[in-house]
Formats: sequence, structure tokens, C-alpha cells
Amino acid sequence: MSTSQRASALPKYVQIAEGLIRDIAAGRLADGARLPPEREMAEQLGISVGTLRHALDILVDKDLLERVQGSGNYIRAQAEVSSVYSFLRIERLQGGGLPTAEVLSIDHMAAPQVARFQSPNGFRFRRLRFMDDVPAAMEEIWLDGAVTDSVDEAAVSDSLYLYYTESLGLTITSAEDRVNVAPVPSWVDARFGLQAGDIAGYIERTGRGQDGTIVEFSRTWFDPNQINYVSRLGKN
Repeated sequence: MSTSQRASALPKYVQIAEGLIRDIAAGRLADGARLPPEREMAEQLGISVGTLRHALDILVDKDLLERVQGSGNYIRAQAEVSSVYSFLRIERLQGGGLPTAEVLSIDHMAAPQVARFQSPNGFRFRRLRFMDDVPAAMEEIWLDGAVTDSVDEAAVSDSLYLYYTESLGLTITSAEDRVNVAPVPSWVDARFGLQAGDIAGYIERTGRGQDGTIVEFSRTWFDPNQINYVSRLGKN
């Protein structure tokens, strides 16, 4: 068993950009809204103006932000935008929220039959998910052993999908979620808001790769006192 007690963070400017994208999707940043002046906004976020500008550049590239010379930066909401967290459906109760995750363990072992993998073995990732630094969910994610025979723990970031794409050449192209309630597992982290056996929101996800085969199976237990499951369809 390999254990890592670290937050495998994305670059700060990517985190800020992803947080803004999620706030736009949640409607917390409405179309046409003017962002605070960059120096003021950077101070609010506790980052440098340069880091903020890198983050805003990502939004400009995705047509989510318009820079108006002498006036400021304005939100331009879009119905669907690809992002690092496109498939992440949990949000703070007030909407949005910046996701981060701490890897608790990575194990190569027999995969559960319910995963329906090509290989009998897989890699199991257990993580504590944070939203805006609030412990929000316990995650158990299985990757089919047919995809790879090794995992570079140092390269595993907050977004496993980003790791899949950049390190394994794997893209999750579709996912099916089944949402219910279930008891919190025995391996729950002490920082999570619920204890083992408490009833939590529960998501089972099956993810498929480019060729349509099942490559990922995950279980997520989320604290309904902190988190909602949100799926948006159509235009904002």
C-alpha cells in the first residue's frame, strides 16, 4: 500500500480559473458581470496580479471573459465549456466552489466485479475532496488495470482526468452517474464532516474511454450539509 498525505495541487492560476468557471456555470457570476479591478481581485484571492492574469487568460481563451480597455473585465457566460472539472457534479450549497483533493492512498489490487473492467485488477485511489478548502466528500476511484501497469503518484493532481489525459493518453468521453444515499465507509478521514456509518449523499459513476469501454468506476460519499449534486442541461 502506498500512502500520500499531500494535496496534489494544480498550478494556482489553473485553480483560480477553474473556480471562476464553476462560479459562472453555477450562476454566481452572471453574464455581463464586471469583475473587480485586477489588483483588488488579486488581493482578495491572496495571489499576485500576474497569477490572476494567467487565470483570466484561460477564461478569455474559452470566451468566458471579455477585456474592455479602460473599463474592466466582463463575464461572458457560455452554455457548455470544457474544463479540468467538466465532469465534477458536486458544488457548495450556494453553488460553485474550488475543488481540490488530497490523495490518501493508491493501491494496485483486484478490482470489484461491479466495475466491469477488462482486467481483473485495477488501481484504487482513495481521496478526501475539498470544496473551497472545506472537507466535502470521500472518493474511491478505480482505474482499469488494462489502461496501464503503473501509476506515477508524483504526477497525480487534483484532477485525475487531467492525469489520465496528460500521463496515460486516456480521455473519459462519457460517464453515467447513479445518485442515492449510503453509509459513510469505514476508511473515512477524520476531517470529513460525517463519521463511518452516517448516511451521506452517494454517487456511483461509470466512466468510458475513447473506444467506449469502461475504464473507470468510482464511489463518492458527500456531506449534504456542505454539498449538492448538480447536473445542468441545455442553456444557462
